[in-house]
Amino acid sequence: MSDTAWIDAALTAARPQAVGALLRYFRNLDTAEEAFQEACLRALKNWPKNGPPRDPTAWLIFVARNSAIDGVRRQAKQQPLPPEEHLSDLEDAETAIAEKIDGSDYRDDILRLLFICCHPDLPATQQIPLALRIVSGLSVRQIARAFLISESAMEQRITRAKSRIGAGEVPFEAPDAIERAERLAAVAAMVYLIFNEGYSAGSGESQARLPLCEEAIRLARLLLRIFPTEPEIMGLTALLLLQNARAGARFDADGSVILLENQDRGLWNRKMINEGLALLDKAMRHRRAGPYQIQAAIAALHARAVHAADTDWAEIDLLYTALERLTPSPVITLNRAVAVEKVRGPAEALALIEPLEDRLSGYFHFFGVKGGLLMKIGRTREAREAFNRAIALANTAAEAAHIRMHLDGLARD
Repeated sequence: MSDTAWIDAALTAARPQAVGALLRYFRNLDTAEEAFQEACLRALKNWPKNGPPRDPTAWLIFVARNSAIDGVRRQAKQQPLPPEEHLSDLEDAETAIAEKIDGSDYRDDILRLLFICCHPDLPATQQIPLALRIVSGLSVRQIARAFLISESAMEQRITRAKSRIGAGEVPFEAPDAIERAERLAAVAAMVYLIFNEGYSAGSGESQARLPLCEEAIRLARLLLRIFPTEPEIMGLTALLLLQNARAGARFDADGSVILLENQDRGLWNRKMINEGLALLDKAMRHRRAGPYQIQAAIAALHARAVHAADTDWAEIDLLYTALERLTPSPVITLNRAVAVEKVRGPAEALALIEPLEDRLSGYFHFFGVKGGLLMKIGRTREAREAFNRAIALANTAAEAAHIRMHLDGLARD
């Protein structure tokens, strides 16, 4: 690790706790963020010379809070912040904060910060960018690249989100048990959406959007640290790890999509898979199955299969059936159809998804799956129509190229 890399890592790890605490103190996102940035600048100046403080997060909270208070004092022409040399030795001043870092105040600070970013008053298009900016500390440029829009448009999106929060009366008190459960579900969904934003990228976009997957995993681990006995958070973290473990095998050298059954499993990240499997096993011992655990169990069956032919599709079918009961959704039924085709054939899978067409008329994957099933049972003309619909709805060039490959195959046949 380079001379400054350890500082960057410490600042990134401390950000959610520090910004959350500062938000509680000052009730203003801009003030909290600016104060944290000022503390980071002081850390970059002092830590290389003096070494890391005993508790970096407590140091940053203390310095950031004093910096923000000093800003208020300057406006009121009061006494300025003490000299730098006095701030560099904060052992005694930090003690009270350091002792509380792992307590409920700071746990609630992080949860509150995450929850504010997915506040129901904010449009979905603003929630994830705000979380990536405030909680994760990604730059506006990084976020704009990930969402494939201009930097100025993303800056406006984040600014509007902050303004809406500032104009509203968002409660800052610690949530009670019921609110915490509700907030946790909302926050977990936000983390899952962040991951999907990165995972759904095509090959050409993957480098720009890869940090979204990595950041979602970091946030999931953070949630797991706050709620170490919550099986659904274990399941969510396991799911993200198991999915992301396949990242290196999803595209070929030309950027074309490689289907799961054709991927080189030697390229899968076994360390990530083992971590995900261990977390899933721990979650299942709680015997409180939830949607994330079931999805992780499906991903685990793929991860445990040495070869594609070893995949237990009958068990995957059962898991998708259980997931349908918990969270009914046409997309889940569509995913289940892939397992049904493996177990009971393409005709039965096609019968399962045909009633979904009205609800999934704008969904690329529906027409891709439908075209594939029609092709397998010899209904070539209808398969071609479905594939053409899929190409029109493709989200990435890689998706369109994959469907065009099927069309070329039909033309040759």
